[in-house]
Amino acid sequence: MSDPRISPDNIARRDQRSVRIGTRGSPLALVQARQIATALEVSSGGALRGEIVTFTTTGDQLTTERLINAGGKGLFTRELDAALDRDEVDITVHSLKDIPAELPDGQVFAAFPQREDAREGFLSPHSKTLSDLPQGAKVGTASLRREAQTLAARPDVEIVTFRGNVATRMRKLEEGLADATYLAMAGLTRLGMDHLANPIPMDVMLPAAGQGIIGVVARADCDPALLDVLSGADHGDTRAAATAERAFLAALDGSCRTPIAAHLFDRGETWELVGEVLSLDGQTRWRADGSCLKSANAVQLGALGRGVAAEIRAAAGGTLPSFVGDW
Repeated sequence: MSDPRISPDNIARRDQRSVRIGTRGSPLALVQARQIATALEVSSGGALRGEIVTFTTTGDQLTTERLINAGGKGLFTRELDAALDRDEVDITVHSLKDIPAELPDGQVFAAFPQREDAREGFLSPHSKTLSDLPQGAKVGTASLRREAQTLAARPDVEIVTFRGNVATRMRKLEEGLADATYLAMAGLTRLGMDHLANPIPMDVMLPAAGQGIIGVVARADCDPALLDVLSGADHGDTRAAATAERAFLAALDGSCRTPIAAHLFDRGETWELVGEVLSLDGQTRWRADGSCLKSANAVQLGALGRGVAAEIRAAAGGTLPSFVGDW
């Protein structure tokens, strides 16, 4: 489907045209969408400008319950997916960890800008780390993965359901609804609020697959000129991480019912993928890792993700635990 607003001739003439960027309306989502708008303008030499179109998703309307109770991870992308299919927007911008393991038919990842800090951030008015919390402290999270990882390290703490943006979670901490909570360092950094949290080393808490990565999605039949411009915002190492981590997730039928974590580590000349699955109480953990050369292509990176997933599935006896909860 050719869009005359972004034709190669228009780009060559520096005749600025708009690209409709679909996004959620949260502060973090808007920062990420503006980042892509800037990248579009730079990559096109000023020929394109981003026109941000905001949506309130079903997930945004949930403030207390776990996502799985209302339908799972796709609640943050469903309205945007539909708008892209209806040609109401030209691209959509998401936090990659919010996107289900498989994109809707007819949609593709057009770009993965450079990954931000993928670590978890620990927030507490009184303690710097999870180990510093007093016996029986309350840790707020709606993430099944974070819950299991927390209980693995501190089985004595109490988990309370905790959702909301940065301001909401800080307010809940101040009100004493919990003694600590978590937020991704990537989001805090993009908002200029990383000073609020203490980063958690990845050997202590492995992040969600895709954490810290922005995914730019387009229709597969969109104008090739737009895809070409978006490729200027693509970061090769980040695309490699997204490919391997999402292949791992898909191979385990990654859903909001299982605590799953994964990260692709840069080991110099090789990539190392580390993945894990936990029981809800955190007392059982299946972990595996695998490596490939940095020169690996997408097919090989996908095979790496599936291979690490297969090791975990085999170690768990072929059947992974499934629980009511979310990431």
